[in-house]
Amino acid sequence: MDEIEITTRESPSPEERGAIIGGLVGYNDAQASPSHHRELTVLSYRAGELVGGLLGFTHWNWVFIKQLWVAEAVRGCGIGQRLIRAAEQEGVTRGCGHAHCDTFGFQALPFYQKLGYEIFGRLDDYPPGHARYFLQKRL
Repeated sequence: MDEIEITTRESPSPEERGAIIGGLVGYNDAQASPSHHRELTVLSYRAGELVGGLLGFTHWNWVFIKQLWVAEAVRGCGIGQRLIRAAEQEGVTRGCGHAHCDTFGFQALPFYQKLGYEIFGRLDDYPPGHARYFLQKRL
């Protein structure tokens, strides 16, 4: 067997990224049913200006909320809650029964808990002096 070389860098080439993702997805699909991974985007506009958005995806029967942002000028107006609810509803339409996300203690932990998300994991000192929380919800 030839010697195995290990390299480290910031970004893979498109071909390397494709090989890694394709290999992992192929393995996962052989172990479980196909994931039917679909991107999910929910946007909020005011007078033609983007004031909030949610990026995520559906995967197996879960919605994953990857990123949620609401412009500071309109925070507290219910936009974040409406974005989450729209993502959850789209997840249900796609056959999902659960949702999950993560947030930092200085971000939106109480917000997600108010919407029914429960903590199932925590990483302390990530970033230093704070914690990262992992939450889930049955839809």
